[in-house]
Amino acid sequence: MNYVTFGGVTVGICLLVHQAVTWWPGRKALMSDPVRYLSELLPFLLSWAYGCLTTLGVGGVIGTASSATLGLSNWLGDAALVWGVGGHAGQLAARPSFVPLSGPGVAVVLILTVGLTAAAKVSRRGGDIKRGAWCGITLGTSAGVAGFAAVPLALAANWVGDGVYGAL
Repeated sequence: MNYVTFGGVTVGICLLVHQAVTWWPGRKALMSDPVRYLSELLPFLLSWAYGCLTTLGVGGVIGTASSATLGLSNWLGDAALVWGVGGHAGQLAARPSFVPLSGPGVAVVLILTVGLTAAAKVSRRGGDIKRGAWCGITLGTSAGVAGFAAVPLALAANWVGDGVYGAL
């Protein structure tokens, strides 16, 4: 089971803050064309959801990459907290209700991985996509920050997988 530390969550929140600050068009611009500006957040949000899904019991190369990303984020964040600002590191409680992905749900994650990888390579929003997935991995494991999204995401992936593979 993946775990997250204070430092890992801090890295995830820093990624989220970076995205919000670099995206913010200003109140006047946002009010004049909200659909255009809000749609610019879509690549980040979709890849954030993908990052959360990869922490839900996915194994193999994808699960290993997700766990390694989470471990590196934990280490970087803990180091920044301890040596950067003189704080303390520690492990957070994992989300209380873990909903594993079914076989078809895991297949959906594999399909999403192919799509996300291609999108990150060809899109001009590749940085947003990568940052969103990284943020989702770090925050999707925590119970108090964004772990609430993991349960509906897993249920949705399982439902889509059942719908696609049940029809075959």
